[in-house]
Amino acid sequence: MKQTCLLSLLALGLAATGCKKEAATTAGAVPVFAVQAVVAEAKVQPVNETLSLVGSVAANEMVEIKSETDGTLEEVLFTEGQRVKQGDLLIRLDESKFSASVNEAEANFKLSETTYERSKQLQRDKLVSQQEFDQAAAQYQANKASLDLKKRLMKDARIYAPFKGIMSSRQVSPGQVISKNTMLTWIVDLDPVKVELAVPERFVSQLQIGQKIEITVAAYPGRTFLGEVFFIAPFVESATRTAQVKARVENPKAELKPGMFANLNLTLKLKEDAIVIPESSVMASGDRTIIYVLDKDDAAQIRPVKLGIRQAGLVEIISGIKPGERVVAEGIQKIRPGAKVKASATAGSGGVRK
Repeated sequence: MKQTCLLSLLALGLAATGCKKEAATTAGAVPVFAVQAVVAEAKVQPVNETLSLVGSVAANEMVEIKSETDGTLEEVLFTEGQRVKQGDLLIRLDESKFSASVNEAEANFKLSETTYERSKQLQRDKLVSQQEFDQAAAQYQANKASLDLKKRLMKDARIYAPFKGIMSSRQVSPGQVISKNTMLTWIVDLDPVKVELAVPERFVSQLQIGQKIEITVAAYPGRTFLGEVFFIAPFVESATRTAQVKARVENPKAELKPGMFANLNLTLKLKEDAIVIPESSVMASGDRTIIYVLDKDDAAQIRPVKLGIRQAGLVEIISGIKPGERVVAEGIQKIRPGAKVKASATAGSGGVRK
């Protein structure tokens, strides 16, 4: 009887002890804290689909100035680097020999013209034979052609600018005897310049005349030059599977030089109402792309999305999110599905903290 009572009391004591421990554990439980992270809002804004390429700058017009005849260089009428207009006199050769040759040809022409006119009158009066008249007519025509040629050669002694541009370095000096086709200098038209590039064939269908481009060159870091496509080749090169494309870029200060490499962004498509979020919000999970979206209770929920155009710091979401929904932009590695999130900062449209 006494033993039975002792066992009952022991059982009651153990039960009471267990209840106290359970109560202590419950009272000392660690509360769940919200994880701090940078939060961004999905926004609607225009985005451009661009193709990055490397091209080459070329002059609008660029030619070598050469002599069309032999002679002695009399005068150089331009300075290196000078801007000239179309038709400006650049170089003059010694014209004395050409002038004497023209005078001789004029004398022969006038004599043959007089003989020819006299022969016409005599032929009408039947005083000369047809053969004599034909010889006078032929001599007249030959002397006329000779005079025209000598005048043309004299004109070649003066070299004019074929178009407006900037003069390059000269390769000759006054008093120098030059021959036909001697290279004298260059003239370059640099406003506008052309940018030439090869576009892969898979993008050819998205090209059109008038498309805008942006280029940068190593000589002017941080500068962007704007241009417009004016030529698309009517065929694709079979060896490279690319099509040649040319664009004009305004260059009033002649900053862009022929031969420069141009890093180019070609705008292929413009979307006016794309949904965008910071690119840092996106994670890869196997063959899926996911983001953390905050629900109305600020809990992070995994959401699969489909991506579109990427820009600096931004990515377009084609499906999986609506404008105004909040996403975790930074601090993703600390987040778990269902975790409470406290926004420590708000990311702007470009993913930069405000």
